[in-house]
Amino acid sequence: MSFPTFGASTTAEEVAAAFCNEIQGKNVLITGTSLNSLGFETARAIARFANLVIITGYNAERLRLSEAAIKLELPTANIRCLDLDLSSLAAVRKAAEEVNAYPEPIHVLIHNAAATIGPFKLTVDNLESQIATDSIGPFLFTKLILPKIYAAKTATYTPRVVALTSIFHEYAQGIDFADIRRPNPEKYQPFQAYNQAKSANVLVMAELSRRAGDAIHAYSVSPGVALTNIQLKPESIDIFIASGIITPDGKPNTDNFTWKTIPQSAATTLVAAFDPRLDDKSGAYLDDCNVAEIAGPNILDAELPRKLWSTMEKIIGESFVL
Repeated sequence: MSFPTFGASTTAEEVAAAFCNEIQGKNVLITGTSLNSLGFETARAIARFANLVIITGYNAERLRLSEAAIKLELPTANIRCLDLDLSSLAAVRKAAEEVNAYPEPIHVLIHNAAATIGPFKLTVDNLESQIATDSIGPFLFTKLILPKIYAAKTATYTPRVVALTSIFHEYAQGIDFADIRRPNPEKYQPFQAYNQAKSANVLVMAELSRRAGDAIHAYSVSPGVALTNIQLKPESIDIFIASGIITPDGKPNTDNFTWKTIPQSAATTLVAAFDPRLDDKSGAYLDDCNVAEIAGPNILDAELPRKLWSTMEKIIGESFVL
């Protein structure tokens, strides 16, 4: 079968329409699906064709608003809400127990959720909020629901795990392993913490792919730059303005950055989740709906994925063996 060529301006709906046969019958779990987010747009585009879309969030009221918005547009969509606070390892374990009690397998797991880019904040587990929510919590969640992911494997289908990263991973100054385990507020810089967390997602997906072999396909995705609710949170907006990403009046800085719409930004996630042309490219990094070169020189060390995996195992207190 011939599929279209996608690029930076492709929308999530266009990708979903192209891969409607691949989406049909699939059960997809997407983290971070509040309104005006990439996760919500991803869920909305998939829900038109999927058997089941599981949307998650740490705020139950906002999660139900997302469910209602999708059902209003697509009354026949099968949407299930899952309360999931990725900043708490105990909450992750509780949510994973719920998922493992589902009767359905999980064909695609999409790690879309991200913490607020704001002042230094420790989680209940004494971890820095961004690395905990963006990377460590998803690492544990993936580990715990492996039985459900493995259950989707057939002779003709391999389940997928997708994690969102960022074009800004190239600015990360390596991985500070000591700081991940014992965060130092004096060293904290909001965007360096963000860049490190997004770099970690590239590394974990590459290592997951290597360890899983043919059992699971894993990909990291850069959605590009879009104006979502994460930039407009009260604790974030001043930081984005100071960085020049957002103008003083709260608008996107189009002079220094190329912006996408939310539907355009969500498109690459759907490519990673469903494009059959990626079957032999597990571990790849995607940008603008295509496989791309990893830009960050500080994350190309072959030993980094293994070291990060081991560090996260120590933090969660469990071995992640595939």
